[in-house]
Amino acid sequence: MSGVIRVYSKFIVNQLFRDYYASKNLDVISPSMMNKREFGFLSFDNVMIRHKSFLNKNELFNFLREFVPADAYYSCAYYENPQANMDAKGWLGADLIFDIDADHIPTPCGKTHDEWTCIGCGFSGKGITPEKCPVCGKAKFETKTWPCEVCLETAKKEATKLLDMLIQDFGLSDKEIQVFFSGHRGYHVHVESQAIRALDSVSRKEIVDYVSGLGFDVAFYGLYKGKSKKHFHSTFLNISGWRKRLVSGLLNFIFNAKAEDFKKLGIKANIGQSIFSNKDLILKTLSEKGELGLIKNVGVKTWKKIVEHIVKVQSAKIDTVVTTDIHRLIRLPGTLNSKTGLKKVGFPLSAMDDFDPFKHGIAFRKGALRVFVFSAPAFRIGSEVFGPYINQRVELPTAAAVFLVCKDRAKVVE
Repeated sequence: MSGVIRVYSKFIVNQLFRDYYASKNLDVISPSMMNKREFGFLSFDNVMIRHKSFLNKNELFNFLREFVPADAYYSCAYYENPQANMDAKGWLGADLIFDIDADHIPTPCGKTHDEWTCIGCGFSGKGITPEKCPVCGKAKFETKTWPCEVCLETAKKEATKLLDMLIQDFGLSDKEIQVFFSGHRGYHVHVESQAIRALDSVSRKEIVDYVSGLGFDVAFYGLYKGKSKKHFHSTFLNISGWRKRLVSGLLNFIFNAKAEDFKKLGIKANIGQSIFSNKDLILKTLSEKGELGLIKNVGVKTWKKIVEHIVKVQSAKIDTVVTTDIHRLIRLPGTLNSKTGLKKVGFPLSAMDDFDPFKHGIAFRKGALRVFVFSAPAFRIGSEVFGPYINQRVELPTAAAVFLVCKDRAKVVE
C-alpha cells in the first residue's frame, strides 16, 4: 500500500482482507495444472515473495489465509520445478495472456483525473504517463490514476475487439478463453490452448502485432496505385480478418464523417467535401464490390490516411509487454486488488455487455467505515453514487471506504 495511507488505515484494510480470505465461501479460482505454476505474493509492507508452489487448492487457500497478501499472482507459464530460480525452473509452456488497461488507452477522462510527476525533476502533467520526462528525460514517475466509468467502459470495448479477433480470426473457441475484470482499471484475457502453449516470445509478438495492427501495409490489403494516374486498386474483398474490419470501419467512418473528422486526419477541406458529396456512391461501391470508387480529387494518399485511421480504431489496445512475456505473473482470479479493494472476477464471454465492474467486483458487502476524504471525484459502488468530496469526514459502506483508502484518497478515522 502507498506510504500516504496512515498506519491505522492500513491495519483496517489488512484486517478486512484477512476476513475476506478467511471466508468459508472464498471464490478464489485455482489455475489449471497449479502444481506446475509459480505463485507470487505482495505483502502489505510492499515485500514481494516469489517462487512459491502449491500442490492443490487447499494448500493455496491455507497460504492466503495465513499470509493475507495485498496482491496475489500466478505464472502464465508451466514449469518442471516452479519453486526453483528462473534459470532452473524448466519452462514447459505458457498460456497466452492479454492485459487491457485504461493506463494504455487514451481517454478524454484521463486528462481530468490521471496525474503523473517526474521523480527526477518534479515536472508533472495529466493524462497518460510519458515514457520519458519531457524536461529531464528520466523515466521514473509517481502516478495517480482513477478508475472511472468511462475508463472501464473504454477498456471493455477494447477487450470486446480482442475477443472477436481471437475467435473469428484465430479460430479459438470460447471454451479456450477466459475473461476477467482485473479489479482496477481494465480486463485480463487468458487463453489456454494446446496450440498456443509452446509458442515463444517471438511468435507471441506476431499475435500482438496482428491484434494491434502494427506494421499494417495498406498495399498488402489492396490499396495501391494502378498503371494509370487516374486509377488505383482498392479491393477489400475476401471478407475476413482485417479486410472485414477495414470494410466495416470504412463504411462506418464515411457514413458518419463530418468536416472536422477529415481535418483531424490532415485531409484538405475540398477533398473532404468531395468524399462527403459522393458518400452514397462510395458506400454503395464499398459494400457491394469491396472497392473504393474513383472520386474526383480523392486519390490513394487520401484513402491511405483514412485507412490508417481505421486501423487504429479497429485494433485492440493491449499491454504488448504482458502478452510477449512467457514467464509473466498475472493476478490470481478471485483475489483482491490492493489498488481498489475490488476483486479480480471472471464472467462468461456472453455476459460481456452486462458485466458491471463496480457491481460484480465488490468484495465487501457489509458494514460501514468512517473516513476522512482528502479529495475524490464522484464515483459509483454498486447502485450508489458517492462524492465528490474535498477534505470531508463521512461514513461510507465498507466497499466504498476501502476503495478510497486504497486509492490514497482517504484515511480511516476512529
